[in-house]
Amino acid sequence: MTDLPPFLDRTRPDVPDIVVPRGVTPFFLPNQPVRGRLVRLGPLADALLNRHDHAPPVRALLGEALALVASLATALKFTGSFSLQAKGDGAVPLLLADCTDGGALRGYARLSDEIALPEEAFARAMMGDGYLAFTVDQGPDMERHQGIVSLEGQSLSDMAHHYFETSEQLPCQIHLAAAETPAGWRAAALVIERIAGAGGIDPALSEAEQEEAWRTAKILAATITDAELLDDALPPERLLYRLFHGEGIAVDRPRPLAYGCRCSRARLSDVLGGFSGDDLDHMTIDGDITMTCEFCNVDFRFPRGEISVATQADGQGGVS
Repeated sequence: MTDLPPFLDRTRPDVPDIVVPRGVTPFFLPNQPVRGRLVRLGPLADALLNRHDHAPPVRALLGEALALVASLATALKFTGSFSLQAKGDGAVPLLLADCTDGGALRGYARLSDEIALPEEAFARAMMGDGYLAFTVDQGPDMERHQGIVSLEGQSLSDMAHHYFETSEQLPCQIHLAAAETPAGWRAAALVIERIAGAGGIDPALSEAEQEEAWRTAKILAATITDAELLDDALPPERLLYRLFHGEGIAVDRPRPLAYGCRCSRARLSDVLGGFSGDDLDHMTIDGDITMTCEFCNVDFRFPRGEISVATQADGQGGVS
């Protein structure tokens, strides 16, 4: 497998090279137990959601998942990837999205071959019954951290709330939005959390006053509209000031988001190297083995003859 950084890896497919410098805007309410993040994928959403020819409700669901995973990943200190996985028994049985510590995003929604999309275009109707999992993966040398809950509620926001209420006991409020606009597909999220402990909170505030500050922040955050979240012409700072100017607001340094599929011929050849010769023969069609990256929807073709030669050459069943 290549160790080159993505921009030098010539074995990678021709996929969009898009970076949104101000994709995530962290903020907090000074001296109050409230912090949050405003996530706006901008043109990155259009590039990610148009990799597959899904119906608009499925693209919107995947867009919300991408905005959600970006908002949660950028709240953590880790090296690796933070992922969302939802599995159900509905028309969309699998929903995947992940974000690296550097802000590289990718996502995928799998449709059932047997179940048609329902008329109701909300998450639970499309996914059915199942579970939602969030995972922090910091590589083979570190233990993976994962939390799993059942799919509860009608929207993806509801499901995320259920996760934090049951698994993390973290008071939060989440607003997700994704839709096709005149500028293309857009996806965004507003997440606020109640801070536990004394960090950054006015020590003079009683517990009752902290609770009232949190209640007020939730009411103000709930006034945001999907149109505001998805409006490229409305700067993040202006939108946050519009919401919280009465409470005072401070904005931290923004963080970038980028197109983050990590596939390449080198990675997939490593995968092929783990199969037996008989398995490789069964995969071969018209002399080639075709592997498709589910995230970026790019086909990689490997001539079967080349794989055989490379496997025999290294003597260990690998593909060079």
